[in-house]
Amino acid sequence: MAERIIKIGTRDSELALWQAHHVEKMLNDLGYKTKIVAVKSQGDIILDKPLYELGITGIFTKTLDIAMINGDIDIAVHSMKDVPTALPQGIVQAAVLERANEKDILVYNNNLDFLTKEATVATGSLRRQAQWLHKYPKHTVIDLRGNVNTRMQKLKDNNWNGAVFAAAGLERINLKPENYINLDWMIPAPAQGAMMVVAMGNDTYSLNALTELNHIETEITTYIERQFLRTLEGGCTAPIGAFAKFNEKDETIHFQGVLFSIDGKEKIEVNKIIEVQEWKQLGYNSAQEIFENGGVQLMQSIKEKLKK
Repeated sequence: MAERIIKIGTRDSELALWQAHHVEKMLNDLGYKTKIVAVKSQGDIILDKPLYELGITGIFTKTLDIAMINGDIDIAVHSMKDVPTALPQGIVQAAVLERANEKDILVYNNNLDFLTKEATVATGSLRRQAQWLHKYPKHTVIDLRGNVNTRMQKLKDNNWNGAVFAAAGLERINLKPENYINLDWMIPAPAQGAMMVVAMGNDTYSLNALTELNHIETEITTYIERQFLRTLEGGCTAPIGAFAKFNEKDETIHFQGVLFSIDGKEKIEVNKIIEVQEWKQLGYNSAQEIFENGGVQLMQSIKEKLKK
């Protein structure tokens, strides 16, 4: 094995560092030498504005993209749902790791009695906000920013009834409390629960190393979900959910995709079951179905609301 050290770039939050060390261990086990390089992203620094006001696309990945293009790092590890569907020129998706828990969960204060009356629930995600208000129209949803540690602390410090989190993030750093429930009815963000590793397209050494980490099933299902997102032109700003899953018994893929209005009152959903070999256009075709059922007008109204 060559002596080159692969520099692994990551955000400096506890979760991001956990993910980087997870990739580091996998590469070390294969005989590669590595070094962790942590940097702070704008998404971690600016905590007083909702994500969609920051021109969200790439807010958590841009700093690492620049570091990679400058040669300060060789690869970067991301929560895949944070990665824009269009990568910067020269940077490529090098590996998708096996998906963890894709679900959203509600972490609550005190008890769950509030579900049947007026309440306040926190989330920084338009997708979670829209789905929550669709199910609980009498509730108030307030913005919650910061890394998972910060958000958990804010929940403890405030008199909110609860807050919505991605299960995978809390599980990875052992922060998932006893006072939670799975939100089985909430369709996750495209690629939620998966980790993506990117590298420069001309860095053959790193690309060869990362190929060995790629999980093909997760790569395909997240491709479908992100294709759906990209076709709807949602970036990270529109309330879009998508989840694709293999059914090994009959070799099919089950896909759920949804577009909501920001206030949760409008919902356009698509459900499909297809043969595995037809997966390449599933996300695109599902998005077209959304468009045909009122999605063009709904996306336009979302964009107009976010401009204000």
